[in-house]
Amino acid sequence: MSPKVLLHTEFKEIPFLHRGKVRDIYDLGAYLLIVATDRISAFDVVLPDGIPHKGRVLNQLSAYWFKTLQPITTHHMVTTQLDGFPGLPRDIAASLSGRAMIVKKAKPLPVECIVRGYLSGSGWNEYQEKGSISRIVLPAGLQESQKLEIPLFTPSTKAEMGVHDENIDFPTMVKKLGKKLAEDVQSVSVRIYQQATALAEERGIIIADTKFEFGLDKDSRLLLIDEALTPDSSRFWPRDGYCPGGPQKSFDKQFVRDYLLSIHWDKKPPAPTLPEEVIRKTSEKYVEAYERLTGKVLER
Repeated sequence: MSPKVLLHTEFKEIPFLHRGKVRDIYDLGAYLLIVATDRISAFDVVLPDGIPHKGRVLNQLSAYWFKTLQPITTHHMVTTQLDGFPGLPRDIAASLSGRAMIVKKAKPLPVECIVRGYLSGSGWNEYQEKGSISRIVLPAGLQESQKLEIPLFTPSTKAEMGVHDENIDFPTMVKKLGKKLAEDVQSVSVRIYQQATALAEERGIIIADTKFEFGLDKDSRLLLIDEALTPDSSRFWPRDGYCPGGPQKSFDKQFVRDYLLSIHWDKKPPAPTLPEEVIRKTSEKYVEAYERLTGKVLER
């Protein structure tokens, strides 16, 4: 029997704000409570099954990276210690132990900031078709999963749930954000990726690519928000066995994507259920990624 999963929260004692693909968000006045559920999405569709321990991995791994990367960028996390936080009832805090954090409020920027260190996923598909990614021309003859000479910053639109994000080039991002903010976001994204990649490789994990989100606080300061360098927002590969020229084994939800592709699902709701074996193996991959990267046992 699978461990219990959390697919949905509803607390009448605190104001509900938003339900995303994975996170439920509540308003605590000056702050937000972000709950990482065990929901999983693929191809921008939320699946009916949850993945045991997934929410705790996302929450605790994000907290680890927020603290680790603080010298590079400020972030929105206030605390993961919920007990006794003003305005949060103790029974709710206890029920969310390990899977929620209190964060500062911020105005999200209307772009997703993707950094690619390896040629994979949609980047590989675009390269095969056009020889470029987000209008950045790459050398001919590169292989799938090959390491890029320098990391590429390839932003995308931030679509509503159920709508696919679209890659955009940097000049389009400048039009959306303004030149200085766009350049700051690009610089910080690449620096975070480079620092995280160096730490991860010491622990046997390649971060092939990752997605960041940023927001502005009430004083217009840039904050790293949402999540950071998790199996949901990143492509994690084991360093042992890495071999360019095809897809790689992974610690992320690529395992779920591969299963869904194998059954020729049309990528439209309703999503199919997942076999117990796929659920179990995906959960194991999430937990292993957390424990390898942090050197800690996941709080359950």
